[in-house]
This record gives sequence, structure tokens and C-alpha cells, in this order.
Amino acid sequence: MSTPDLPLVQNDNCGDDCGCGEAGDLECGLDPALAQLLEDAGLDPVEVEDIAHMALGEDLAGGEDVTTVATVPEEAVTTGHFTAREAGTVSGIHIAEAIVSIVCTDTFEVERHVEDGDRVEAGDKILSITTRTRDLLTAERSALNLLCRLSGIATATSAWADALEGTKSNVRDTRKTTPGLRSLEKYAVRCGGGVNHRMSLSDAALVKDNHVVAAGGVAQAFKLVRESFPDLAIEVEVDTLAQVTEVLDAGADLILLDNFTPAETAEAVALVDGRAMLESSGRLTLDTARAYAETGVDYLAVGALTHSSPILDIGLDL
Repeated sequence: MSTPDLPLVQNDNCGDDCGCGEAGDLECGLDPALAQLLEDAGLDPVEVEDIAHMALGEDLAGGEDVTTVATVPEEAVTTGHFTAREAGTVSGIHIAEAIVSIVCTDTFEVERHVEDGDRVEAGDKILSITTRTRDLLTAERSALNLLCRLSGIATATSAWADALEGTKSNVRDTRKTTPGLRSLEKYAVRCGGGVNHRMSLSDAALVKDNHVVAAGGVAQAFKLVRESFPDLAIEVEVDTLAQVTEVLDAGADLILLDNFTPAETAEAVALVDGRAMLESSGRLTLDTARAYAETGVDYLAVGALTHSSPILDIGLDL
């Protein structure tokens, strides 16, 4: 679908002598309209801006894009089309815009041909930006790095969501994310039809095998967490059906079935009988996803969504 938008005007609050974009000077904030779009998507505009500055800082390093400055006239204006080179699910359109907007030294116009979460085919335009050619080329790699990365995660998540369609199960991410990019990568999972696990260690408790060893037993570990944080949801990892009964009796809110077979998972579902939510983890592949989902578990935890997904190939064509 085509979603034309009003032009976004970057640096509209800057003075005439601001000098944004000159020699790596990237001091101006995001346009308010773009910041609102990020916020509406569940992202923190300040965090996105910080990530954009970090990415651009690696390329500019206090200098300038020497190749572009040498080959492109200063006043040249062009339209660049971010175009899919292969089929997949898109995520990170507004983040790519944010990177371009920080580099931009003048007004730029945006046309979004799809929205985050939409599926595209090879050759489909995703985003078109009209602005100064130098600015667009300077921002190109940083914008594509994040757009391709997040779209790759969304594409992988979509494949899992498709495999689970028609069941009660949802594919869920983990904390196996790229340092500094967790919120963006978890956003990409949502774009692909998945759901998020905890964002940080303080959001919810997850008692794993090492906690069990440290506490002297799975029930004891659960008891200690409940006493320390009485209002917090607690998930407990178990390795056997006997432990399922143990933590269920203790009052676990969510039980993580680690490396259970589909048959063992079905037994656990019957044993719990709706008294707690269940999550499968380990031994999960796209080929076996449906078998696990049809047992009736609530979640399939897939760390590979964020730690192993290949990028979606997207390019910028002037």
C-alpha cells in the first residue's frame, strides 16, 4: 500500500547559523512529528536518537564523508528509494528516517510505501526520501544497517508466527539481544507478530538452573524470590515433570519447560491444566514449532530471533 505523508522538516527550531551536519556536527534533535511516530510505535525517541548518533558517529568520527563531499555538488537534491532486494517483513522505517533527519541540513520529504510489520517482495519500495544528495548518501549506511537488521528479525519472527497460526501459542523473544539495541530488536519481534519477554532483569523474575543450584532446590528458589518480591510475576525453569508439580504447588505464575520433547510437553500441559502458563524452550525449530504449539503451551521462547536472524537485504537507489 502507499502511505503518502506530509513533509518532515528537520532542524525547524534551529537558528540560521546552526551548522547542523557540517563536519560531523550532529547536535539537533528529531523533528517533533517523527518523534511522535516513534513514540506511537512504542519506542523512546530519545533512545532512538542516541542510537542514531552512535551509528553516525562511527561513520563520521568527527570528520566528514570525504567521497560524497568530493563527488556531489553541495546544493544537489535527489530522491532516494529504500528498496527491498528480497521478500520479507519490514521493521525500522521510522528509525531509518531518524538517522537521515539527524544528518539533514535542510527540509526533506518522506513517502512511506509500506508500514512496519508489512510484508514486501523483492523490488518493492519501502521508503522514499527527497533531500540534499550529500546528506542522504552520508546517512545511507547507518540507516540501512538498522533497517536491514530489524527487518531481518521481523522476517524471522513472521516465519515462526506463521507456523503457529491457528494455535494459542505465541513466539516470544529472550534477552539474547545486541547490546544497546534491545528495545529496537524487541520492537522488530513485535513487528513480525511475536511477543516480548521481559525487557530487563527487574521486570520479572526468571528462576533458572543456576539459581536453583545456588538456592538448594527449585521450590526453595521460588520461595526466596516470592519472599523478596511478593508482587512480581515469577517464571521458573524446570527440566522434569516432577519439577513441574513442585513449582506448580509452590505457586509459579509461568513455568519454562526446558528441552522437553513434544510428548513431554503435552504431559506437562495436562498436568498443569490451566493453573499456570507454560513456555517451551530448547530443541525448538521451525520444523517442530507446530508440534509444540499443538500441545497447548502459551509461548515458544526463541533466542535465535534476535541473536541469529540474517538481515533482510534492502538497498538505497537514487
